[in-house]
Amino acid sequence: MIPMIPIQDTMDFDLPNCFYIMLIIQMKRYWSRLLPLILVLVIGLVGCSGSPDGLAGNYRQDSLSVIETLKNALELPQDSPNKAAAQAEARKQINNFSARYQRDSSVSGLGSFTTMRTALNSLAGHYSSYPNRPVPEKLKTRLQQEFLQVEAALKRGA
Repeated sequence: MIPMIPIQDTMDFDLPNCFYIMLIIQMKRYWSRLLPLILVLVIGLVGCSGSPDGLAGNYRQDSLSVIETLKNALELPQDSPNKAAAQAEARKQINNFSARYQRDSSVSGLGSFTTMRTALNSLAGHYSSYPNRPVPEKLKTRLQQEFLQVEAALKRGA
C-alpha cells in the first residue's frame, strides 16, 4: 500500500516526500525479488551439504564402514554398558545402507552386494525378532564369514 501524501492547500508536492515514497516503492520491489533468490540459494546449499544418513555415497567405502560398525556391535560383550547404543547404531546403518543401495542398479548385480544384503538381512531379522537376546554364536560365525567374503570381493572390485 502506497502511503498517502498530504496535499497542501496550494496543491504543491513536497519533493523530498515524493522522493522518499519512490525510494520506498523501489526498495520493496528490490527486496521482493532478492528475498526469493536468497532463499533458493540457502535451501540449495543446505540441501547439498552432505548426506543425512551418514554414508558417503561411495559403495565400497560405505560397505566397509557398515561392516566395521556391525563387527563392533557383534564383538561387544552382552553386559557392556554401550551394547544397546551399538545395536541401535548397527540397525540405523543397516537401514541407511539398504535404503541407499537397494535400488542402485550399478551395485545390485555385484557379488559383494548380494552377500552384504544376506548378512544385513540376517542381522536385522535377529534384531527385530529378538531385540533383547544376544546374537547366537552360529549367526555370528556366519556373519563374520560373509563379512570376509564381502571385503575380499570389494578388493577384487566385484
